[in-house]
Amino acid sequence: MFQNYIYSQKQNIISNVCDLITYPSISEESENTHFPFGKDCSDCLKYFLNLASSLGFRTKNVDGYCGYVEFGEGEEIVGIVGHLDVVPAKEEDWTYSPFTPTVYKNRIYGRGAIDDKGPMVASLYAMKAVMEYLQTSHVPLKKRIRLITGLNEEKDWKCISYYKEHEELPTIGFSPDADFPCIYAEKGVLSILLKQDLSKLTFSKKFSFGISTSLPIEIEALECQNNAINVVPKIASCILKLQKNLNASSVITALKKQIDHYDYDMDLYKVDDTHIKITSYGISAHSAHPELGQNAISKLLCVVNDVLLMHHVSIPLLSTFCTFIGDDYTGKGLKLDLKDESGSLTLNTAQCYIQNNFLCIGINFRIPVTYSSKTVLQTFTQTFAEKGIEISVMQDMAPLFIDKKNPLVSKLCHIFNETCGASFSPLAIGGATYSRSFPNMISFGMNFPGDKDMCHQVDEFVDIDKLLLSTNIYAKAIYELSVGE
Repeated sequence: MFQNYIYSQKQNIISNVCDLITYPSISEESENTHFPFGKDCSDCLKYFLNLASSLGFRTKNVDGYCGYVEFGEGEEIVGIVGHLDVVPAKEEDWTYSPFTPTVYKNRIYGRGAIDDKGPMVASLYAMKAVMEYLQTSHVPLKKRIRLITGLNEEKDWKCISYYKEHEELPTIGFSPDADFPCIYAEKGVLSILLKQDLSKLTFSKKFSFGISTSLPIEIEALECQNNAINVVPKIASCILKLQKNLNASSVITALKKQIDHYDYDMDLYKVDDTHIKITSYGISAHSAHPELGQNAISKLLCVVNDVLLMHHVSIPLLSTFCTFIGDDYTGKGLKLDLKDESGSLTLNTAQCYIQNNFLCIGINFRIPVTYSSKTVLQTFTQTFAEKGIEISVMQDMAPLFIDKKNPLVSKLCHIFNETCGASFSPLAIGGATYSRSFPNMISFGMNFPGDKDMCHQVDEFVDIDKLLLSTNIYAKAIYELSVGE
């Protein structure tokens, strides 16, 4: 019904995805009211809305926070909700430049190809296919079809909060920002920041921590290259400052021994007689799937804590972290290895830095749907707060949990299986999509069963055949939700 039109638009679809990738739309909050999430995000949104307008849709830029594309008439709205912002990407890590799209072996490579620029273009052309079919077949449409795009999904979701305050809510719909056949459950998301004021710490042997410290060794700098809270960190580094009477070579020997003991991937060198730099390397992945990555921060903190303790220096935040978490992502050390039908709890140590003499560690949790974030916070309060460690909540998102027998779940799952000749069941995931922001909405694609999740990964790509197939699946879903009641 829609396939012929979609395949006639193949080159346009590829070209439009590539055009979107050229915008480095990393969401950065700005005081400029014209582009609250930065000019790159604003320009990307303008391109998308102009493209939609050229295809015959009504469009609206919602004060730079988000935008939507629409056709049809009626009070009810079938919503498709996605985003155009992306996580950062470092040129040197990629085979192809992340913001210079590359088409190779039937794939489009570039940041956002699968998360979420490819799916947004697929949804747009799915709408166009449905609109063309309805017009030529003279089928009446008594609902509006609205594609909503945010610009702050990878950060704080302020875009979608603004939309909900100022615009109509969809009656029913989906988000093309996860997996096929469809998602009936998304884990809760909690991000916390652990902080300790280093200037107020005292140590054994009458060591005090501060500008005039007599500590034999201390952390002078600690950073993770502004790693996003929802990304497994690929790199982290630390500079240790030594007292002049401490032999740098002996410290380096001890560090090498610990690195070899853990079998970690790290670089180590003497900056000068009183400074040593350690750089830890990992593998980037989405925070919802820490098992697919290797955490550079957690490994670095373990090694640094070991060498500090060897020299009788104990920082409660660091030592407590290493005792109860370390390089684990399951929460078992804190007795938070929780599990239900949506999967197991995972945690990602995503950020570390020293700011205004505070040691800071940011952790992102994906919590099974039948458990509360209060359980996690209570455990951290009991374990960390009594040691003078501050705990603040950066993000707390309730889970999404819809019965598998819900008509929306059944319908979307059936559409996928029928189109692909498959028999897959609805899924539960650790990722968070805009679906949880609206009633009667779930996630629907665009990753296929068995695909490696390339979201937030180096060399992110979308397969062109699956991009076109997804467009056809989305067109069928839009039609069924709007006409085929």
